[in-house]
Amino acid sequence: LGFIGSNLAHTCLALGAEVTIYDCLDANSGGNMYNVFDIQDQVHFVKGDILHVDELSRQVRGKDIIFNCAASTSHPFSMRNPMLDLDANSKGVLNLLEAVKNFNKEAKFVHIGTSTQLGKSHYSPADELHPEFPTDIYSANKGVSEKYVLIYGNAYHIPVTIVRLPNVFGPRAAIHSSDFNFVNYFVGLALQGKDITVYGKGAQKRNLIYIDDCLAALVLASQNDKANGEVLFAVGDRHMAVLEIAHTIVEHIGSGRVKSIEWPLDRKVIEIGDAVLSNAKIKKTLDWVPQVDVEAGFKRTREYFQSCLEHYFEQRNTVTLTGR
Repeated sequence: LGFIGSNLAHTCLALGAEVTIYDCLDANSGGNMYNVFDIQDQVHFVKGDILHVDELSRQVRGKDIIFNCAASTSHPFSMRNPMLDLDANSKGVLNLLEAVKNFNKEAKFVHIGTSTQLGKSHYSPADELHPEFPTDIYSANKGVSEKYVLIYGNAYHIPVTIVRLPNVFGPRAAIHSSDFNFVNYFVGLALQGKDITVYGKGAQKRNLIYIDDCLAALVLASQNDKANGEVLFAVGDRHMAVLEIAHTIVEHIGSGRVKSIEWPLDRKVIEIGDAVLSNAKIKKTLDWVPQVDVEAGFKRTREYFQSCLEHYFEQRNTVTLTGR
């Protein structure tokens, strides 16, 4: 029910798939039941945890494709609660891989990675072969779990693909908290007409990708055998400074203000500097090209949230799902 998983459920339904959503409804995950409220009668929803091996084993059987979107995605939270992050982003992945190995090795397994597992770049643009120097527990655990996926794929002949993502933004994102993706949090502040706080000069570069382009990459990875056993950066063609991102959000959301403050210590110690990434491999492997530019993406994001903003703030997670 998180940002990427819920959008992926909508996309797979539109493509004619039978969709099962497996989610533990953890408040720290950024999920929101409203994200699938409009499709609840078309999907099979199972409340379950990736730490529960028996339930996982039941749910992976008979599936053609498994997208692992389960994660605790907050960098600051991982530093405050490293053992919980370990459970969600490392142990849970092993549990899922064990279930797939034992009960459905034929399923295509698409695992979502993160660009932040590289840490501070040693060359630019960074590609899939760049060494990893993570600066926070979340990024470290994501790097480890990626290696688990590759090991299981190779050792047990499971068709696996890892798609590493940058800052994905768009409809259904968690916009209520700075613990999650900063771009979506900035959008949430702008939608409320509040100040967007940028740390330091905001000169560090980041890669942005609109959710529709992210979904296209994930679907292509699930369908193309050339992606089996591969790690792919699904990143945009454009890199922007954080300060520029903030001003672009204000301009295209139509409200909010930008201000700068000194770096908080807890953020400064995990800052990675510029994150300039290459998408050459995924373009060649999957013939994937990002289609939605940043400005158009922010306009689409504004249009979505303007009609349902209360469900992402004061009425967040107040809807009830019935499923089928």
